[in-house]
Amino acid sequence: MAETAVRMRGISKAFNGVRVLNGVDFDVASGEIHSLVGGNGAGKSTLMKILEGVVLPDEGSIEIAGRAVTFHSSRDARAAGVAMIFQELSLVPTLTVAQNVFLTVEPRKGGLIDDREAEARTRALLAELGIDLDPQAIVGDLPMALRQLIEIAKALSQDARVLIMDEPTSSLGRSETEQLFDLMRRLRERGIAIVYISHRMEEVFEISDRITVLRDGMRILTVPTAQATMEQIINAIVGRPYAAAAHSSAPAHVEAGEILLEVRNLVREPRLRGVSFVLRRGEIVGLAGLMGSGRTELARAIFGIDRLDSGEILVGGRLLREGNPQGAMSAGIGLIPEDRAGQGLVVDHSIRDNLLAPILSRLTRGGIIDDRRGDLVCESFRERLQIKARSLTQPVRSLSGGNQQKVVIAKWLATEPRILLMDEPTAGVDVGTKQEIVQLIRRLANEGRAILLISSELPELLAAADRVLVMRSGRIERELPRTSVRSEEYLHHLVQGVAT
Repeated sequence: MAETAVRMRGISKAFNGVRVLNGVDFDVASGEIHSLVGGNGAGKSTLMKILEGVVLPDEGSIEIAGRAVTFHSSRDARAAGVAMIFQELSLVPTLTVAQNVFLTVEPRKGGLIDDREAEARTRALLAELGIDLDPQAIVGDLPMALRQLIEIAKALSQDARVLIMDEPTSSLGRSETEQLFDLMRRLRERGIAIVYISHRMEEVFEISDRITVLRDGMRILTVPTAQATMEQIINAIVGRPYAAAAHSSAPAHVEAGEILLEVRNLVREPRLRGVSFVLRRGEIVGLAGLMGSGRTELARAIFGIDRLDSGEILVGGRLLREGNPQGAMSAGIGLIPEDRAGQGLVVDHSIRDNLLAPILSRLTRGGIIDDRRGDLVCESFRERLQIKARSLTQPVRSLSGGNQQKVVIAKWLATEPRILLMDEPTAGVDVGTKQEIVQLIRRLANEGRAILLISSELPELLAAADRVLVMRSGRIERELPRTSVRSEEYLHHLVQGVAT
């Protein structure tokens, strides 16, 4: 039997009198991938922050390779061989791969940083991991999938024997995910213990050896993956039978109306190379494609964040001349960005401040903000989207990922947009919240809004979209009615460019 790499017993933790972990037991063996799953706010992140040394437990014990430890910082955890790969990556984009791998632990020669030695060590490490990558490449020029692999190489360069991976596939397409999983399997064979945190149940069942479910700060079950069913795990996560129909059935919307958005031959080299399509009132158009295909760049260009080289955008038949977000908002366009923490929210500000930021001009008279109207707006969206928070003055940073995403959506719905560009709107949220968001998207379309839905999760696109656009190399390669997409596998082959 494999050695136990990590054993956590009776872990409890409270913040401001609110208990978020209650006597949790958790362990992972060397050479095992153990998935830790649960709804937003279940306690997964807090448990792993305790293991990583960022948070001290109120009660409980931790053993690493059979030795009792007490971590007071992430440095203590790293010294014991524990490393965490965060959902929001910690790499410095302006530095090279080698400089990032050895950041703060650079090899030196004669008291000076030895970049050649760092590059040689990085090249050897990448080759050992089966990663084909130039150590001199600038990280900011690399796709997200390769950045994830660099994070792992960085951790292993510091002799990590336990890897905590927090939503590592949330912004990856299927092929990039498979590349990551290949590396994870090789690490498992080398005896590395991996704690895998994910809301994507299909991936959990594909990659893990065991699954532990947390709910409301308590361990609900731990089971070998081979002995578990998808229904069993999801029911344990949400605490009730899960209505899977929201993701399995094709959408049934009212008939689409007039054209609200038309884009004509949009070009922004090198990512957009002549993109054209229309979006009608009451319609959800799904946009599928690999990372780097131009999906996010298309949304940013329509919203005016990135200036176009050429092309036209029409809203309601009128040319959108202002190439900036304010002009797009005035025309009735809203953008829910892929990176909610970096672009969608000011995480240190309150829920209220974030919700009201785009509509302050509507709430201001004579230079004075009408706080009462603002409170009514916030309470309305809090109730409508079921945002779970102690109060509207609570900092957004303190919310779970799913509730943060609901704040982003509410913020843009408050602007009353006719057109919504939604880039990965369910990334990093639990299955229950994901179902809520998909149902909300359907309701918004039924209310007459036009929605462009960008998603790496093909089941989500098939559950929501009326039409599907397949984007490759900056162009729309295919356009299909939802009824023409025979299966998720067929759509995957279209995205990969191996189907006709």
